[in-house]
Amino acid sequence: MTRRWPPVILVILLTMTASPALAGPPTGDPARGERLYAGRCGFCHSLDANRFGPRHRGVYGRRAGAVAGFRYSKALASRDVTWTAETLDAWLADPKRFAPGTSMGARTPSPQDRADLIAYLRAHP
Repeated sequence: MTRRWPPVILVILLTMTASPALAGPPTGDPARGERLYAGRCGFCHSLDANRFGPRHRGVYGRRAGAVAGFRYSKALASRDVTWTAETLDAWLADPKRFAPGTSMGARTPSPQDRADLIAYLRAHP
């Protein structure tokens, strides 16, 4: 005899055993993102001044390659993209893949680190 599970039990079992990849992106912590930004990004970037890289205040929602006074690589300047959680996540994960030929080489492999950095950047319009 085959045992039939009630649908509610199947939903509970599937929820408990679902892959973390199905759970969606991690929630970002802006305070942790600030520490990561200082340690990983602060050498080349600042919130308010162009350095080796462009300033980041207001990056969330801004068109890529749009900071006045900063000279972008052709690879990034030619991209028609707006910085959102999704585009920033792809950029931080692998800038060279996102915009082949870009001068940005630093990668952030950890999804949680990326989420925290994005939360920090988003908190600075």
